[in-house]
Amino acid sequence: MAEILLFHHAQGLTPGIRAFADELRADGHIVHMPDLFDGRIFTSIDEGMSYINARGFDELRERGVRIADQLPAELVYAGFSFGVLPAQKLAQTRPGARGALLFHSCLPISGEWAFGPWPEGVPVQIHGMDKDPIFAGEGDIDAAREIVAKAEDAELFLYPGDQHYFADSSLPSYDADATALLTRRVLAFLDRV
Repeated sequence: MAEILLFHHAQGLTPGIRAFADELRADGHIVHMPDLFDGRIFTSIDEGMSYINARGFDELRERGVRIADQLPAELVYAGFSFGVLPAQKLAQTRPGARGALLFHSCLPISGEWAFGPWPEGVPVQIHGMDKDPIFAGEGDIDAAREIVAKAEDAELFLYPGDQHYFADSSLPSYDADATALLTRRVLAFLDRV
């Protein structure tokens, strides 16, 4: 059993994110799911990003990081797209991390905006679509490949398609087949960390 801190994407804590967490719970895992937007759910990524930018990108990321202070150190950090920011920061900088699950996004581990190298002993899975204009088109896939090349236990899973939030069952971008495979891979990962 793993204990997971799961962060939602830019459209908010949608029913699809809640359903994903429920699947993990059904497999015996503990899932903490903070709502960084205080109940707001947005109809598009652009609408959600406008809210994030108005509230402060860094402030919302750090709000997620501070939530971990109330929880044990031995967590798996997971994030969907925008939620990757606090999840990846915590996995890379908070002692005791048991693993990281990064969905639809990935940050570089070198360069100006990086949190530093990937920490030893922290396994990571990264999931994205191979033609997603954000994941594949904006450099996240390159950051993921860098982690896989440099970390001792890192996996990148690419799914055929061009949807960003393909694992959120409450959105039109949902891909049931890709999500079923993603979920099997995530559950196998959680069983070994």
